[in-house]
Amino acid sequence: MFAKSDLKAMSRKELERLLSDVEKALKAARTRDQREARKAAKKAAAEFGFSLGEVSETQPSTPVKKRAKAKKTSKPSKPMYANPDDQQQTWTGKGRQPHWFRNQVESGTAPDAMRI
Repeated sequence: MFAKSDLKAMSRKELERLLSDVEKALKAARTRDQREARKAAKKAAAEFGFSLGEVSETQPSTPVKKRAKAKKTSKPSKPMYANPDDQQQTWTGKGRQPHWFRNQVESGTAPDAMRI
């Protein structure tokens, strides 16, 4: 093994070569571990009378269909209040109060008096 002082004494090229060697060794170790895992899996499947291909799910078994969420089409709310000065101006009672409604209330008109 390398000590920290050994690494500090190495040149950049030597460190890059060492890094390359370590990456190759890691790749070989991964391949070896995969091969051993596959052998162990085959042995475990054989104990139950199956081949590894029968046990492994290479394709998902009967894919679950996701239901498309139905979008609710909201109906426009019915107006609850109308401007006494201009009946074309209405308000549903939801959201911000329109200026005409606020002005009427400030001038003393009861909200129930403007109800449709």
